[in-house]
Parts: sequence; structure tokens; C-alpha cells
Amino acid sequence: MKYEALNFEEKFGLLDEQWSPKVIAEMNDYQFKIAKIEGDFIWHSHQDTDETFIVLEGSLRIDFRDGSVTLEQGEMYVVPEGAEHKPYAENEVKLLLIEPKGVQNTGDRDENERTAENDVWI
Repeated sequence: MKYEALNFEEKFGLLDEQWSPKVIAEMNDYQFKIAKIEGDFIWHSHQDTDETFIVLEGSLRIDFRDGSVTLEQGEMYVVPEGAEHKPYAENEVKLLLIEPKGVQNTGDRDENERTAENDVWI
């Protein structure tokens, strides 16, 4: 077994595209994904799972139909399963997502230009 820490800075250095989460680790049936995001995403929900957002750099707002939550560097929020939401970042945000393996980034929405390829490791 190889014992080696993952370095977020190194991993983000390999990530060029926006809104395209990449897997950096797995634990049981959960994946840890990093992403760079900027601008507006689409309204979507995940009917079968919660989704955890951890902001490593920047400021992220997650809009809901009845309000919003803003996360600053070092903060996290768990979006409950089934909650329709839309992430927004005025400036680039680097974040860590934790969700079950196989979860599509656009959730219940049909595949579109914002749908990222799933299960891609970096």
C-alpha cells in the first residue's frame, strides 16, 4: 500500500475547466470531488442523496427557491436530498464536493451543456 497525502493545491493545478467536478478520492460508496466554479449554474436537485459543498477558496452562494446560503472559505453546507438548488459564484471558487459515487452534477435535469462526465479522476 502506498501512503501519500492528497494535496489540494496540486490537484487544483491539474483542473482547467469550470463546472466539471473531478474525483480525487473514494470512501466506501462516496466520492470526494474538486471543482472550480464561476458564474451561475442551473436549477437542479438530487432526489436520492444529500450533497456536501466545502469551500476551500472563494465565496459561494447556493440559491434555493425560498432563500439562499453563502459559504466563505473554510465553510460547508449539506444540501438535503430533493432540495432544488443553484450554485453561484461571482468570482472563481475552489470547492470540495462529497456525494455518492455516480451522482450527476446536473442532478434531475436532462443532460445539457453543463453536464460533466461522471467518475473522472484527476
